[in-house]
Amino acid sequence: MRVLFVAMLVLLSAANLPAGAEAPGAKGLRASEPKVGEPRASKSKSSKPKSNKTRAGEIRIAVAANFTAVARLLGRRFRAETGHEAIIVSGSTGKHYAQIIHGAPFDVFLAADAERPGLLETQQRIVAGSRFTYAFGRIVLWSADDALVDSAGLVLGQERFRRLAIADPGLAPYGRAAREALVALGHWDDLQDRLVRGKNVGQAFQFVGTRNAELGIIAASQIVSETNGSAWPVPATLHAPIEQQAVLLRDRPAGRAFLAFLKSPAARDVIRANGYGTSEESGS
Repeated sequence: MRVLFVAMLVLLSAANLPAGAEAPGAKGLRASEPKVGEPRASKSKSSKPKSNKTRAGEIRIAVAANFTAVARLLGRRFRAETGHEAIIVSGSTGKHYAQIIHGAPFDVFLAADAERPGLLETQQRIVAGSRFTYAFGRIVLWSADDALVDSAGLVLGQERFRRLAIADPGLAPYGRAAREALVALGHWDDLQDRLVRGKNVGQAFQFVGTRNAELGIIAASQIVSETNGSAWPVPATLHAPIEQQAVLLRDRPAGRAFLAFLKSPAARDVIRANGYGTSEESGS
């Protein structure tokens, strides 16, 4: 009878337990717990597979307005070869120089002259030994009118136009070269009331392309792909050489890689094909 009584007490205790509770003296295993001798499962973490490829960098390049289209073309080829991204920021060389000395976060500076890169080197604002000439610029007298510009530039001394666009000589090397050429030709003083000055040579080109000015002295590279209009290549003897130099402003692998790419034969071929001379041609 005693054994039967104890058994009945156990059954009654189990029946009164809350759902999921264990009976006294019994120890069970949760479904999520491992059995004895079984290692606990670690929590899975979602992560991307590691790549063996070197992480690509991103650089900001301050580019003279005249070289913008070529820089973008070179930037695309540079990315295809290296994976590095080149962000092109276009503007006048003078404006870029002012931004750089005030701390603008550029990695590379492609100027339209040698003066500003030289000043930055003197001020120790560049990576030592990084300054070099990447191109020599050329200027042309251009009109969107197929018949306006003659083969000798004689139109500059005639009354067949109202406006002549040039880049600001105080900011843009191409504007300075235009002024030097006009002085050498004896037209600078006579044309003062007909001059339209753009903040850079890109804007001067826009003035002519939109016919807000009938004539413009612009970069030869800007009309390489133009099929309309008339042009006269301004002789290089009429102005100082437009020596365009590059400098490295921040010592980063992607920046060094870009300057190395800029010196490559492939890059120089692109530069020459777009209306510039290179150092191998001694500025021709």
